[in-house]
Amino acid sequence: MVAFSRRIVLAAAALSLAAGPALAGVPADAVNGDMSLGNPKARVHVVEYASASCPHCAHFDEDVFPAFKKKYVDTGRVQYTLKEFLTPPAEAAAAGFLVARCGGRAKYFTILDQVFRSQAEWRTGDIGQIITKVGVANGLSEAQVNSCLTDQAALTALNARVVAAAEKDKIDSTPTLVVNGKKVDGVTLADLDKAIAEAAKPPGKPAPKPHKRR
Repeated sequence: MVAFSRRIVLAAAALSLAAGPALAGVPADAVNGDMSLGNPKARVHVVEYASASCPHCAHFDEDVFPAFKKKYVDTGRVQYTLKEFLTPPAEAAAAGFLVARCGGRAKYFTILDQVFRSQAEWRTGDIGQIITKVGVANGLSEAQVNSCLTDQAALTALNARVVAAAEKDKIDSTPTLVVNGKKVDGVTLADLDKAIAEAAKPPGKPAPKPHKRR
């Protein structure tokens, strides 16, 4: 996957709005790790592989995720993790994720939600400027956004997460939902209800050992 990885780097760098070193004060968690919501001790763990440029992911974010979050994440029944993936245009997807991470964990999902919702403007507007406006609307300066988009460490980390999803987790499309390690056949709330109900079942009792005669 080396060639694939390099293409992602080049595509993401193409959207850079300005060159320069990362600004001081950008949160450390803007670079490392997946982003999660909910109870880390929950019996059920739902993982979504998503791309910030994927229209189907945007549909899930707008039409399914709010009800799922209210029903399961906010009640502590499920921990939810978003794993970043890149689909065409990869440079837009990378930019969306990099800016979302620039906001830190507290604002990551809010910024990403607004990036998804901004997709409707991409056909007629400058994607870089549109994503920049999302970052600025959430408290980042244009200089910070520009710095985030040219942060090689953050881009390398994103690259590594995407390659791991493709190679290790065998992900080839988005959105892909995984509940307790099992891929969900579908992306509706009903599909999630069914998968979560199955995953939440307590483990069955082991069969009793046969009695040995003495």
